[in-house]
Amino acid sequence: MTAPRPIRFFHQGQLKSVTGLPPTTTVLQYLREHARCAGTKEGCAEGDCGACTVLVGELDADGQSVELRNVNACIQFLPMIDGKALLTVEDLGASDDLNPVQQALVDCHGSQCGFCTPGFAMTMQAIYERHQAHGTRPDRQALADDLAGNLCRCTGYRPILDAGERMFDAPARTLDRAPMVAALRTLREDPPLQYEAPARDGTPQRVFAPCSLEDFAALRESLPAARLVAGATDVGLWVNKQQRELGDVILTGRVDALRRIEVGADGSLRIGAAVSLEDAWAALSARVPALRELWLRFASPPVRHAGTLGGNIANGSPIGDGAPALIALGARLVLRRGPATRTLPLEDFYLDYMKNALQPGEFVEAIEVPRPAPGTRLRGYKLAKRYDSDISAVCAVLSLRLEDGVAREARFAFGGMAAIVKRAAKAEAAVNGRSWDEAAALAAAQALREDFTPMTDLRASAAYRERAAANLVRRFWLETRANAPIDARSASVWQAVNLQRSVA
Repeated sequence: MTAPRPIRFFHQGQLKSVTGLPPTTTVLQYLREHARCAGTKEGCAEGDCGACTVLVGELDADGQSVELRNVNACIQFLPMIDGKALLTVEDLGASDDLNPVQQALVDCHGSQCGFCTPGFAMTMQAIYERHQAHGTRPDRQALADDLAGNLCRCTGYRPILDAGERMFDAPARTLDRAPMVAALRTLREDPPLQYEAPARDGTPQRVFAPCSLEDFAALRESLPAARLVAGATDVGLWVNKQQRELGDVILTGRVDALRRIEVGADGSLRIGAAVSLEDAWAALSARVPALRELWLRFASPPVRHAGTLGGNIANGSPIGDGAPALIALGARLVLRRGPATRTLPLEDFYLDYMKNALQPGEFVEAIEVPRPAPGTRLRGYKLAKRYDSDISAVCAVLSLRLEDGVAREARFAFGGMAAIVKRAAKAEAAVNGRSWDEAAALAAAQALREDFTPMTDLRASAAYRERAAANLVRRFWLETRANAPIDARSASVWQAVNLQRSVA
């Protein structure tokens, strides 16, 4: 363990050094209550509305540039931005010198009450910076996808999307990253963070952010009761909404070895446990394009930028959307305790509601995803009350391999149907070794009644879940049958509406 030191980051053109604040102080609380940057607003305090959106910048591996991503300040703990750059709406432009994003919002009447506007401006700035760097320009649907984490309750999205298009018409004017690069190079020389301060209840609390995998593993083994925190997209709500104390915290985000995506000799993807949800889903959908819509509907961009796939899997929510996709793909977990590792199929990791197979001092090091075999058919479906940024009522990822029209190696994984994400063993058995025809699909749909006894909650009734799951199996057959398979877009209400609009 290193000696305690302050939290250090770059903000408003200066290196900031923070001591004494509770370790679970959020970035939003720091901005509004201590930095007096009140432009960033608090709406929901759970990462859902986007009013608190800020940009966080990290130095790339060669130290030459800074990558900026929009995240929710309300569920980011202050120690998590140690060594990074923090940008808020105050950094965009003054009232007498608006930048292209701000000017476009003014010109297109993109604000009424204005409460959500700073968050929209920050997300739009992230979009603007990314596309200017690549010499591209997003279409309206891409803008809508990128803005899915920002909610507006009065202006309406048309003028905001108009502003998103208009901001590229002005002469290019991107943020000056040179001061950020210089500052982050300086911060890179700091020793790994160990921060100590009283928690909100006055008890001592420590936060550790080791940089090497070996140090991380040794620390985790020595502090098995410490709370591992990756993106805090779930843990942040424990603090904000449930007023829970976390005790000692170990952050995963500074371990480079946990943030890599690699391709193994057998063609499998190895996704480090601290790889962001955005990067992990991008890699998965590049290999399996049928997962793209599930990726876009997984939470929101700010949540995907902060959260990690390893954290999503280790958390083990029965309504999480990551596990069904990975189980259907036959993913394996690499678990580590000290120097020792073991590999476990993901489907065997979950034991019961919010209980998993991790031993004391053990953690998820990586997720290994095999390359789909030739002839594999896979689809991912998410049913929720909202299209964007909502929790699933049912999530189904269905996969099988077709060999001369016969179904082999069926893997039907469902979330929202039981206390854990699990495979539908009876439904799989109903199709394995049979011709992939309507009778097989109907048999699988009926077998789901033996696989699951879903519950009724605020998201859906048990009867709805049972019927919807069966319908998804039939839809899977319609999209993958040998004769006249339907286009997946024609079976999506959202896609069908967009197609009608484009024709009109």
